[in-house]
Amino acid sequence: MKKCVFTGCATALVTPFRDGVIDEKALAGLIDWQIAGGCSALVIAGTTGESAVLSYREHRALVGFSARRTSGRVPVIAGAGSNSTEHALTLVRQAEDAGADALLLVTPYYNKTSQSGLLRHFTYLADRTELPVLLYDVPSRTGMRIEPETLAELSRHPRIVGVKEAGTDLDAVSRAMALCGEDFSFYSGNDSLTLPLMALGAKGVISVASNLAPEAMSELTRLCLAGDYRDAAALHFEYLALMDALFMDVNPIPVKAAMAAAGLCSGELRLPLTELGADKQARLLAVLRRYGAAAD
Repeated sequence: MKKCVFTGCATALVTPFRDGVIDEKALAGLIDWQIAGGCSALVIAGTTGESAVLSYREHRALVGFSARRTSGRVPVIAGAGSNSTEHALTLVRQAEDAGADALLLVTPYYNKTSQSGLLRHFTYLADRTELPVLLYDVPSRTGMRIEPETLAELSRHPRIVGVKEAGTDLDAVSRAMALCGEDFSFYSGNDSLTLPLMALGAKGVISVASNLAPEAMSELTRLCLAGDYRDAAALHFEYLALMDALFMDVNPIPVKAAMAAAGLCSGELRLPLTELGADKQARLLAVLRRYGAAAD
């Protein structure tokens, strides 16, 4: 049987910055708050963590600090993907050395590749680490997807143990699940699709919304895992407005603004990301007030 990295809700944690550098004090507080809120794992240096603008040094430091602060309480999953296989290998080795428990590897973006290229890229990386590997399928950002047949072939690798599925084609996900077997873990990469994907058999979500609502997203996944889809649906509908609001602009722009409004971190972004415009900021604040998530 393959190792299951986590079940339930993993937070795709923001990377808090202050005055251009990683704010370790804020990061420590976020990690502790997420764990207290019931989250089952933390994804560090993922898309929501602005991985694309981190230097090698910052990536190593961010993963290392998070692993030390977490201290085994929940798994730390390090984003280590790239559109360059050798660049990704450097990130993989850094994350391993820094104490990560698992890796999240995105499909190559911009230059992209073929399905055979995906097989070779992911196999090359998985062959060179001892950590369990989660693949990351996010067609809206990369311009390509992992086809079900490709995923099935990759799922046979002993260290490729699951996938974060951030596509919206539920038919394709269903076919992939049927091909990959029960010991290969699927996780929703979209908060709003957590319920339907878990109904199909996904083991949880890698969540943006849990940055603001760790208890609610953890409870949603707990209910799904218990087969209580009636109460899970009620919670899904209750938090749907928050899920939608956090994607009114490019992730992680809205969630960083929301974290600042909640007093959790500075909300500082790195270019090319820029702050929300006034109209969107007002809309976001109105949604946050509905959930008591905006500081007075």
